[in-house]
Amino acid sequence: METIKTSLIGLFFGTFGTTIGGILGIIINKNSNKFLSFILACASGLMTSVISFDLIPQAIEISNLPIMLVGILMGIVSMILCDLIVDKKINKNTIIKNSMLKTGIIVSIGLAIHNFPEGLAIGSGFEASIRLGLSLAIAICLHDIPEGISMAIPMKNGGIKKGKVIYYVVLSGVTTGIGALCGYLIGTISQTIIAMCLGFAAGAMLYIVSGELVPESNRLYKGRMTAIGNILGFIIGIIVTSIE
Repeated sequence: METIKTSLIGLFFGTFGTTIGGILGIIINKNSNKFLSFILACASGLMTSVISFDLIPQAIEISNLPIMLVGILMGIVSMILCDLIVDKKINKNTIIKNSMLKTGIIVSIGLAIHNFPEGLAIGSGFEASIRLGLSLAIAICLHDIPEGISMAIPMKNGGIKKGKVIYYVVLSGVTTGIGALCGYLIGTISQTIIAMCLGFAAGAMLYIVSGELVPESNRLYKGRMTAIGNILGFIIGIIVTSIE
């Protein structure tokens, strides 16, 4: 019964944040390059903050540096493979739309991947205490909102229908519930696996930030709003990762 409850909590918090972000991304009518650049830069700053102050420190704390580094390398390699697959699937003839569509797809894949170890964290947190599990779930839910926005806007502008955008956004959060179930079952039995999964998430997110969000936001707009978005996202990330 407890395993089902933990899975449902992880599923709710994992999908709620990204879904809210996805809805906001769809209903926002501002399609200017400045606004899109700001949103993507904000998401990149947020992810950088989560990587630096949450995922990596947690991974090192519960295991060690080599295990965390192995996880990061696995995450980066996986995202490079995802990037190559997306490149092959996209028709090169519609470059402008595909640039945004590719970013949306890569972000959605990255969200789905990093939501799994976040679910692991929620599940293992609940195994330790209800308070720890809930605090992790709420923090993850908050930082998933701008990530949902950063996923929905490129997809919408890349030509995907609104209904499908929401579907993909919700789907990317489902892995949190799966991860929460696995995390609860693993518990304290294998902290090394959890540390490696957190490192994997950090590596995947690091590639998304460096290879997709930052280049795309700079391509769209080269003014101060991009830098402000990045800084704002980073500060929000610091606040979210400080919640205990």
